[in-house]
Amino acid sequence: MVIVWDNLNTHRTAGLRQYAADHDWLTVFQLPPYTPDLNPVEGVWSLLRRGPMANTAFTDPEHLERTLRRGLAHIQRHPDLINGCLTETGLDITTHPKPIRKGQ
Repeated sequence: MVIVWDNLNTHRTAGLRQYAADHDWLTVFQLPPYTPDLNPVEGVWSLLRRGPMANTAFTDPEHLERTLRRGLAHIQRHPDLINGCLTETGLDITTHPKPIRKGQ
């Protein structure tokens, strides 16, 4: 499993870092501070903003949630969209980064 963490403070806690270090099946990419161009999730948000959420006045929180879920399901069914979000970052999923170790 590959996880891309942005610089959110909870992603840098000792507990999460230790968990990642203790599980060799988990690969974590830690992004530097404020690097939206390296974060594939930004591409997903862009697809949602230009697609199902574009020009929509949401009537209530449930309407927003339904729209987001439908948009995410569409992206999930189209791997080319996910690959495009990853390609846009320049990251390569065949790269094997060094695992996060305690104190890094």
